[in-house]
Amino acid sequence: MEKRVLISVSDKQGIEDFARELVRLGYVIVSTGGTARALKKGEIPHREVSEVTGFPEILDGRVKTLHPKIHGGVLARRDLPEHMQALTTHQIEPIDIVVVNLYPFEQTTIRPDCTLEEAIEQIDIGGPTLLRAAAKNYRHITVLVDPADYSRVLKELQDQRCQVSESLRQELACKVFEYTARYDSLISRYLEKSSAVRTDSGFPDSLHLFYEKVQNLRYGENPHQSSAFYRDASTREPSITRSRQIQGKEMSFNNFLDAQAGLELAREFGAPASVIIKHNNPCGVATDQDLVEAYRKARACDPLSAFGGVVLFNHPVDEATAVEVASGFVEVVAAPGFDSAALKHFEKKKALRLLDLGGPLQAGSERFDFKRIHGGLLLQERDLGSIADITQLKVVTRRRPTPQQYQGLDLAWKVVKHVKSNAIIYANASQTLGIGAGQMSRVDSVKLGRMKAGTSLQGSVMASDAFFPFRDGIDEAARAGISAIIQPGGSIRDEE
Repeated sequence: MEKRVLISVSDKQGIEDFARELVRLGYVIVSTGGTARALKKGEIPHREVSEVTGFPEILDGRVKTLHPKIHGGVLARRDLPEHMQALTTHQIEPIDIVVVNLYPFEQTTIRPDCTLEEAIEQIDIGGPTLLRAAAKNYRHITVLVDPADYSRVLKELQDQRCQVSESLRQELACKVFEYTARYDSLISRYLEKSSAVRTDSGFPDSLHLFYEKVQNLRYGENPHQSSAFYRDASTREPSITRSRQIQGKEMSFNNFLDAQAGLELAREFGAPASVIIKHNNPCGVATDQDLVEAYRKARACDPLSAFGGVVLFNHPVDEATAVEVASGFVEVVAAPGFDSAALKHFEKKKALRLLDLGGPLQAGSERFDFKRIHGGLLLQERDLGSIADITQLKVVTRRRPTPQQYQGLDLAWKVVKHVKSNAIIYANASQTLGIGAGQMSRVDSVKLGRMKAGTSLQGSVMASDAFFPFRDGIDEAARAGISAIIQPGGSIRDEE
């Protein structure tokens, strides 16, 4: 019996060589518009789908393969006589191999200038239908969606007299359903982000998430835990997940967590800023017109904790900054670029991981933040809030802050948002001076920040991420010499 293969691909990588070998093995190729033109150009014998269906492509190519003479040939079970009789009755030719990949929706929508209309035209209809039909019937036909699998299938066809093992057919069918699920996820998330879909609450009624595996990691949060790194394919803003590692050892689970924490904090600043992260908390943050000075000031906040930390910059790294960073021990340096002199200097530290974030750290655009709980997810709006003009906040004391104090309060408020609660920050106009993170009691965070300070706190300002339930925390800070406080308020003891 004559064997047939249906080929309809957007990604034409390797398709000519694959098709030629199929023809040599005795297969008749059936193909659609763009693929048929590529085969014709390569002088590869084929029949167009319209010849098989007796019906032309219509609606600017939106309808090509959606026809019983195609889907009947794909879905018919060869082990059921009534199915095979139906094919004979309706003059439908069985199809043995389906080779399909889909319109480039992801590549189109990644363009900053992509319009909603362009995106909609890249939503493939016939392709996913063919893939799902072929994958459903994998016991009888072979389906390919990835050019990387062409050689595996050819080898089995060559070695096994045009037969493909059921184990490989099942594996390829599974790959198809993963592929179509990802494709649908990309579309639904794009439409949701474009505001084309909204629920009354602003949150989707169901979540369809897709993450692609990037690599296995050496271990997880602890050495006895295994782990892997996955990427959200729909993320477009500069991020740790889309950064390019220039040099250094493989990133670890904790490296990724710390780098992410640093990136979110570094985004808060427009002026050149340096952020040093240790165990998911900042241990030093500073700004300066000279990036190397920003790094020195950030490190001075808590030099002991900064040892072996993860460093984030919001501006490209120059040679002077590279020299200063390389003078100590850090695990990771991430920035929106490195100049050639900086890279040359960092080459001496072969184990040091360098991440190029690939672009300016503009404000975040992702809408949602996820927290995993066993058996479910908590979904909230991503915390992208900021204070446009700190001098417009309510002052509850008789004395107003000075311009210098306002600058310190602004910096401290930006940082305290990214410190584990209960969180306390001591700062001046350009740098953190002491950080109290993650204590069960707010007054203990005040004491810890004071203890961790690398310099005098006299005249500094303080930020708290929540109100003070009692005055003891403020009394403790006053003994350290603070001159102003920024805090949300709302305690029944605010007046006290």
